[in-house]
Amino acid sequence: MSAEQDYRGHRKRLRERFLKSGASGFQDYELLELLLTYVVPRKDTKPFAKALLRQFGSLGGVLDASVAELCEIKGIGRESALLIKLMRGLITEYQREKRLARRRFHSPADVAEYLRIEMGGLRDEQFRCLFLNSQNELIAEEVIQDGTVDQAVVYPRKVLEAGLRHKASGVILAHNHPGGSLRPSRNDIDLTQRIGKAAREIGLKVHDHIVVTKSGYLSMYEEGLLS
Repeated sequence: MSAEQDYRGHRKRLRERFLKSGASGFQDYELLELLLTYVVPRKDTKPFAKALLRQFGSLGGVLDASVAELCEIKGIGRESALLIKLMRGLITEYQREKRLARRRFHSPADVAEYLRIEMGGLRDEQFRCLFLNSQNELIAEEVIQDGTVDQAVVYPRKVLEAGLRHKASGVILAHNHPGGSLRPSRNDIDLTQRIGKAAREIGLKVHDHIVVTKSGYLSMYEEGLLS
């Protein structure tokens, strides 16, 4: 059997396995290997998949890597990198829709679980708001500010304008700490209190401000930092 026949047969077997049982029973490298077959013609994609996992440590690390970082791996071109990032975006959107369908959060931990999927792996700081109606049901979500790796400049006016636009009764503030620390800065606390004070003027209640990382969260409500 020629090398070309061998890799073609292997690709066919991978696809048949996936059609039969989905991702169940697949190793992480096999999932990446199968994904890459759709953009890498006439080559064995297993070495590329294993190189990705060696470089980034896990499947999550591969998905969180930037296009530029992915392209540094031998055999991974721009099209392959874009496909991997597209998969990351699709997974994020799928998880977001599943959680939005539930419509109501029951605890800070519940909110944090939702937010970590969308924000935990971001390289830069991001500030977003979850807007609630009078029954504390989630009605809208907005990214208010994308910042640098160590700060996000957020104006209370942006939060209030979004709250009025969505006719919200309450809001949960959230931002990520790419560095991994869960300790809120003095600026984080001051900003939360400024937003809370301004929000009360228009009848918008700040229920919490959640700080998220890849591995944990902090609730300012639970820490007694809301005023």
